[in-house]
Amino acid sequence: MHYRCGLPTSVWVALLALPAHATTTDGPRYDVLLSGGTVYDGSGGAPFVGDVAISGDRIAYVGPHAPRDARERLDVHGKAVAPGFVNMLAHPEVSLLADGRALSDLRQGVTLEVLGEDSMGPLTPLMQRLARQRQGDIKFTVDWTTLGGYLHKLEQRGIAPNVASFVGAGTVRANVLGEKDVQPTAAQLAQMRALVHQAMEEGAVGVTTALIYSPNEYARTPELIELATESARCGGIYAAHMRSEGDRLLEAVQETVDIARASGAPAEIYHLKAAGKRNWGKLPELVSAVEAARSAGVRITADMYVYTAGATGLDAAMPPWVQDGGLEAWIARLREPAVRTRVLAEMREPKPQWENLYGAAGPAGTLLLAFKNPALKPLTGKTLAEVARMRGVSPEDAAIDLVIEDGSRVGVAYFLMSEENIAREVALPWVSFDSDEAAPAPEGVFLKSSNHPRAYGNFARVLAKYVRDDRVITMPQAVHKLAALPTATLSLPDRGLLQAGYFADIVLFDPATVQDHSTYEKPQQLATGVSDVWVNGVRALREGTATGAASGRVVRGRAWTAVAGGGCRATAHDWTWSP
Repeated sequence: MHYRCGLPTSVWVALLALPAHATTTDGPRYDVLLSGGTVYDGSGGAPFVGDVAISGDRIAYVGPHAPRDARERLDVHGKAVAPGFVNMLAHPEVSLLADGRALSDLRQGVTLEVLGEDSMGPLTPLMQRLARQRQGDIKFTVDWTTLGGYLHKLEQRGIAPNVASFVGAGTVRANVLGEKDVQPTAAQLAQMRALVHQAMEEGAVGVTTALIYSPNEYARTPELIELATESARCGGIYAAHMRSEGDRLLEAVQETVDIARASGAPAEIYHLKAAGKRNWGKLPELVSAVEAARSAGVRITADMYVYTAGATGLDAAMPPWVQDGGLEAWIARLREPAVRTRVLAEMREPKPQWENLYGAAGPAGTLLLAFKNPALKPLTGKTLAEVARMRGVSPEDAAIDLVIEDGSRVGVAYFLMSEENIAREVALPWVSFDSDEAAPAPEGVFLKSSNHPRAYGNFARVLAKYVRDDRVITMPQAVHKLAALPTATLSLPDRGLLQAGYFADIVLFDPATVQDHSTYEKPQQLATGVSDVWVNGVRALREGTATGAASGRVVRGRAWTAVAGGGCRATAHDWTWSP
């Protein structure tokens, strides 16, 4: 976007087109006028002091002085006005069913949650039963079978943020093959492609996978290419928690590039990182590999959270073979003495052939976050090393015992990354941001378990630490990476910028005071500094308090058949992709 005297050229063109007699009373009034704020339009260009107006669910004006009055006029001098932020990898699939406010993210200015890794459909009757059986603190009815059915349920429930969703390659695999370590026949692979096709026409924005977890881990590259190709012909991208973020990081990046090249569509690397101290030095090679692919015309982008610990489960501490068949089969095997002995040995291997996050973090770097079993909840907030000492067993034995006793994967945080690498990743122009978490509130059912602080602080931390305090990136760059970059990556029209005609997803915040407060010791603390949020023109946050408005919508992908021009096409080349 071009600028003239600090204003976008498009704004000057609009001003010159106004009749000379235009006054603040000409034409219909706006619904809302934000007056005198510092406008960051999302393009990455210089901000300007001016007005942003809302009419209905759209932005009606962006410029130095709005030509009409409004039903509600807010003087926002000293505040930043920006397009709503996008959580590029979010996990509020269940939390939204309990609390549609998505409060932890809303208080940070997030207006779009992109659901990822695995999806909430398509489901078989067995998958429905297992989803009910494996529920944790939040109980909910699984009364849908398709991804479209789940998204409709969210809309019917009423939610504050917008949501978009990928279809999970692992979900599709489980639908056709179950959770076992098997390879699909040609007929089964065709069935899997058909399920991806169906989900895309129901509104999915692409296909994604999480390749360190069972059953995703059992998929080989050709299978992933097939599913990514089906997604691509439906206008969707491929996104992946790569097969390795540590010892085989560079090989995993190459696989991702290969899948993108073969499918013809872009690829997104989830939660970019170099995990484990011995792998921290690989980041420059990773960056070089991605930028070489981009220079060669393969569209690769990434997202990240800005913390030195990741969060997942104790399944990432044990080899894939023991998890063959799913959670229940995994726990049954762990009860067998011979199997337990083998698992213990493999957990202690210094360089295993699988992604052992526990091995990279160590027992003192493995923090326990979430249990199902009430008897184990007092262990929340302790490290695996502490629990092992309390019980008088090895850390590996403690991990196995906890999985058996809890009947779950057990939620944990692993300390794996370096702060220096995080700062370098934040500055990369092709990296957006994610929480990789649910969207809880510090109340009710959410207090039964803990969280990684990224659930409450990731986006505010970008603005507070990496923009204001450390000056790693500028505020215009940050807003671009929080809004316009992810919407362009997902090919979502009319979102991500403050521009007339775009949907009115708008965040109002104070750059001088915006701050994350969530810590590993006390994670359930809301961020501050974001005062107001509008989602589709509806005020979802008013002076720091959630309004409870059902302002959010499902933002569907380009192949959604309920709109004109929807439906899949012959190949990825029949679509236009962002550069």
